[in-house]
Amino acid sequence: MQTTQYVAEILKELNHSADLIADEEAEKLVNGILESKKVFVAGAGRSGFMAKSFAMRMMHMGIDSYVIGETVTPNFDKEDILIIGSGSGETKSLVSMAEKAKSIGGKIATVTIFPDSTIGQLADITIKLPGSPKDQSEGDYKTIQPMGSLFEQTLLLFYDAVILRFMEKKGLDTNKMYGRHANLE
Repeated sequence: MQTTQYVAEILKELNHSADLIADEEAEKLVNGILESKKVFVAGAGRSGFMAKSFAMRMMHMGIDSYVIGETVTPNFDKEDILIIGSGSGETKSLVSMAEKAKSIGGKIATVTIFPDSTIGQLADITIKLPGSPKDQSEGDYKTIQPMGSLFEQTLLLFYDAVILRFMEKKGLDTNKMYGRHANLE
């Protein structure tokens, strides 16, 4: 198969994935962000990269957003929300973060393949995304892509869709957001 044919197949998978996301859960996440003082994001590996891009876009919208583990990350408080992207919902470091956020009394949201996972059980808001775990041993969705690629791509697109919904609710547009873009580059 040619590279461009693979691109077309990946896009078909992503298009199908979008149809399987529950709007009600996504709306709970948007509202959870709106109701929070600060927003923290976390993820491991490629899911962590998706979380970082989400935090950047939230910053562009004027939301106090932070990536767990960065040197400039402030304290997590009970008025805050922690959003964890984890395909398995079982990554030990992320489970620890969720447990700590729970003990502080803040809100926890997770975006995962497995809502019944440890992190899913700790979360106040759970959004189920289709996909296969890294070992592709289980999951409700078969993919031609390696490891967790489908989940990670869907996660990025989902986060971008949350940004669009937030923009709609707050009356923001690209021009207003661009004013918050880095200007020392």
